[in-house]
Amino acid sequence: MRWLWIDRFVEFVSGKYAVSIKNVTTVEEALDHYLPHFPMFPPSLLIEGIAQTGGLLVSEQHGFRERVVLAKVAKALFRRPVVPGEQLRYEVHLKDQNPHGALVHATASINGQPAAEVELMFAHLDERFPDELFTAEELYQLLVLYRLFEVGRTVDGRPLPIPEIFEPFIEHRSQDSNKRSP
Repeated sequence: MRWLWIDRFVEFVSGKYAVSIKNVTTVEEALDHYLPHFPMFPPSLLIEGIAQTGGLLVSEQHGFRERVVLAKVAKALFRRPVVPGEQLRYEVHLKDQNPHGALVHATASINGQPAAEVELMFAHLDERFPDELFTAEELYQLLVLYRLFEVGRTVDGRPLPIPEIFEPFIEHRSQDSNKRSP
């Protein structure tokens, strides 16, 4: 099972905020065992979806070169259960960032109705944690899947540039698509 708890980005402004969505479906294994006879999206996975959205917002500030992890759930308020067939909208705002980490404030809503409010703290991993979370190519493929570079913008409204760490994969991707063309 892949543990990806967002489906795509719908807005992304570098250093400011990101909006992603998550479609909750009955086929998700996590819904089967959380509350028997009442399929609902576990609040911990709602937090994880917000953390994935916020972690990418924080990581983009350093060209995706910094390894960013969720360090602390500072606040979590859940207003209603999330059930299959609903679409979560995560809005994550970067409140503070420094060399050690960042603080984000986020809301989750369904059809404009509040479902949760969360504050998360992220940490930047240093050389004491040598394990790679993703390869650069895997991360690039994930960001393309999430449509980050389609909707991403700089603060002044220009398209979000693709960081140089991903340049080898852009060339490789365009060569692959040229091979398939008639």
